[in-house]
Amino acid sequence: MEAYFDNSATTKALDSVRDIMVKTLTEDFGNPSAKHTKGMEAENYIRQAAADIAKTLKVKDKEILFTSGGTESNNMALIGTALANQRAGKNIISTRIEHASVYQPLAFLESLGFEVTYLHVDHNGHISLEELEQSIRPDTILVSVMYVNNEIGAIEPIDEIARLVHGKNPKIVFHVDAIQAYGKLVIRPKKQGIDLLSVSGHKIHGPKGIGFLYIDEKVKIRPLIYGGGQQKDMRSGTENVPGIAGLGVAAKEMYTDHSAKMEYLTGLKDYLIDRASELEGVTVNSLKGAEGAPQIVSLSFEGVRSEVLLHALEEKGIYVSSGSACSSNKKLPVSPVLKEIGLKKDLLDSTVRFSFCENTTKEELEYCLQQLKELLVVLRRYSRH
Repeated sequence: MEAYFDNSATTKALDSVRDIMVKTLTEDFGNPSAKHTKGMEAENYIRQAAADIAKTLKVKDKEILFTSGGTESNNMALIGTALANQRAGKNIISTRIEHASVYQPLAFLESLGFEVTYLHVDHNGHISLEELEQSIRPDTILVSVMYVNNEIGAIEPIDEIARLVHGKNPKIVFHVDAIQAYGKLVIRPKKQGIDLLSVSGHKIHGPKGIGFLYIDEKVKIRPLIYGGGQQKDMRSGTENVPGIAGLGVAAKEMYTDHSAKMEYLTGLKDYLIDRASELEGVTVNSLKGAEGAPQIVSLSFEGVRSEVLLHALEEKGIYVSSGSACSSNKKLPVSPVLKEIGLKKDLLDSTVRFSFCENTTKEELEYCLQQLKELLVVLRRYSRH
């Protein structure tokens, strides 16, 4: 049996995504900037995808900017906004549990003279609204907080953060990295007070190499890529039409029968948490039910290194993750997220993430739990010698 539990790293593309990509690669392959019919056909795919995505968020089509993925969306949100608004101030607020695609742009901005305040989180991975309130200064121009943490599935109180930030200063731009949240949670940027929202295609059964950034029409932001002036001068370069078309289809599909799908995922998550808790020496780092993301379970296994367990499970056809799969340096440092939530020191290197999608079955979980039960006995005995 094969069981793929690494859907937060990437997902299998839908058949409908593959089909529209093949069509735009081989039939409707025109350059969307071209003035002839082939070009207009290609441009229609872009318009359709923007409309379909905007509908899932209840925003305007023109507020969707296509990018090469989550990393570029985060880079543009942070660097583009900071550079466009630096006259108003140079203070940015973020958290200590962000993805590298937020940390690294922030480090770059610090090298340019911006000052970044990093908020702590509690043992569940949630920021303190009090600490946020105390951190906002007259020169704060941008606040960036992830919606769902990619390692433990913690959901940040986005609505409360937006109210607090904009209540203090309506001109502060609020950016949300929603790469693990979009498709799983119902997101309404206008209603929630989100100014910028980053999304990646391959986390929602779409293609790799495509994503989008929702930019509220009121936000002042600068492009990162200059050239032919595509996407209203905001991101030059010939648009990735197959990727964009595939992303549009995936977005529409994710929000079809959405609540039933998420109820199913939450059921799987809660089942794994309950059953894993019965195993000896297991610590659960994710919250059950609606308090945590429906697709992520982080478990720590006492006395077993995560890398060893990962490969032992792999031999049984079970695919999981240790740390963030988007950090490609193979010698992974200790997770700052696990450190920040106060996980016991001896468990930092013993933590594995299981992440599901709508195709995950209970049978696969049963198989995984059975293998875990047998493997843990052997691996712990082995690690003691």
